[in-house]
Amino acid sequence: MKGDSSVMTVPASQQEAGSVMQEETAAGTAKAKPERKRAGRLSEDKRFKIFAGSANRKLAEGICAHVGVQLGESKLQRFADGEIYFQLLENVRGVDVFIVQPTCFPVDQHLVELLIMIDALKRASAGRITVVVPYYGYARQDRKDRPRVAISSKLVADLLTTAGANRALFMDLHAAQIQGFFNIPVDHMFASPVMVSYFRELNLPDLTVVSPDAGGVERARFFATKMQAPLAIVDKRRTDLNVTEVMNVIGDVHGRTCLIIDDIIDTAGTLVKTAQALLDAGAVKVYAAASHAVLSGPAIERISSSRLQEVIVTDSIPLREEALKLERLGKIKVLSVAGLLGATIESIHMETSVSSLFS
Repeated sequence: MKGDSSVMTVPASQQEAGSVMQEETAAGTAKAKPERKRAGRLSEDKRFKIFAGSANRKLAEGICAHVGVQLGESKLQRFADGEIYFQLLENVRGVDVFIVQPTCFPVDQHLVELLIMIDALKRASAGRITVVVPYYGYARQDRKDRPRVAISSKLVADLLTTAGANRALFMDLHAAQIQGFFNIPVDHMFASPVMVSYFRELNLPDLTVVSPDAGGVERARFFATKMQAPLAIVDKRRTDLNVTEVMNVIGDVHGRTCLIIDDIIDTAGTLVKTAQALLDAGAVKVYAAASHAVLSGPAIERISSSRLQEVIVTDSIPLREEALKLERLGKIKVLSVAGLLGATIESIHMETSVSSLFS
């Protein structure tokens, strides 16, 4: 066997806090079970473990630091021809296991790695397997928008389920209806609480939140409501894959600071054209925020030469080397979602409300 090998260490356990007991009344009827309280120290729960693939180990470590456990111990290597070899180095029988693995670049490699990890856990008799996929690859292929094309996001959902995943946790899916592609429970989280906190601290004057296309209006409207700011929309027409043409700005942006809200920045063509359209319409400054910094092809060069003040992204995907240079120059800022995902994982394990994290 050759190739990179990563060894990761695992959670210790934690006793369940607040075990639920059914008390009976004098009449003999059972009272409703109260919701279990979140444990203070999951490190003492022997039935809880987190493992991670190679896609974003730093994020997985941040999640474990928030929860108070260590990464599960495993061995990940590659054969000379590129085949993936994965082995668990500790017992997971009956354990509630979470796998942290965004399917980012190289997408196919990280997806197959995730499938193999799920299979290994299933064959090791894990009690429940939850895949934590902060960035869901193939999410943009969620419908037949042209003749004779695949609905790849549905295919990936089937692969994860068939491999043995019992539950899934995603963040800012490109299309919310992708949840319906799964026949297992899905928790869909949003990075907006982290980003709203950041922009509230910036306290940008005369702020207008902008959706770069009609498909992202709901996401931008939610953000605008939280920021108590007006909403504008950019009418965008896609002429080919990764090729867009900005048509018109709907809404008043003259003399205002604009904040473009999106889920993915890929080649940054849409982002840069949207920013220029806003400036041409009289905007004073333009900021941008997106959950997933894919940043393919000419994205770094486009952002660097654009008139964008700052691009804010999360660490759902690790920044590439070229993007790290822009981060050091202050053009890109990364906000961590490790705490948000960690709190969600805690809620799932302790069977408490996930939606309360957004209240």
